[in-house]
Amino acid sequence: MIRLTRDVIDYHALTEKVRRGDCGAVVLFLGTVRDLTGERVTVALDYEAYPAMAEKKMAEIESDTRTRWPVGEIILEHRLGRLEIGDVSVAVAVSCPHRAQAFEACRHAIDRLKELVPIWKKENWADGSTEWVHPGA
Repeated sequence: MIRLTRDVIDYHALTEKVRRGDCGAVVLFLGTVRDLTGERVTVALDYEAYPAMAEKKMAEIESDTRTRWPVGEIILEHRLGRLEIGDVSVAVAVSCPHRAQAFEACRHAIDRLKELVPIWKKENWADGSTEWVHPGA
């Protein structure tokens, strides 16, 4: 399952959605808004996307991950809009029969999402300046 949303990501619910009786491992990755980017103090991030293209790429990542590992369930969810420090911006939840598979599949999915999915973020810094960052940068 893939999803772009402007709503808060309910990572507890995502974890429950991927749990299965035939999978002994669930791995959850959460990307959160941090307050420091390099030496600059971040106050918020703004995320924007071209939804049709972003969802297509997310679906490709889901499919690719399923072909490489014995994934029971997988969810990739990314927020759009303005996010404050500490907010969850992206979540990937994966279940597999064994933990090594689940960790590898989850890492692959989030790495590919950050590299390939056209979601842009605008860094909003404490000094009032801003900068748009392209995916994969």
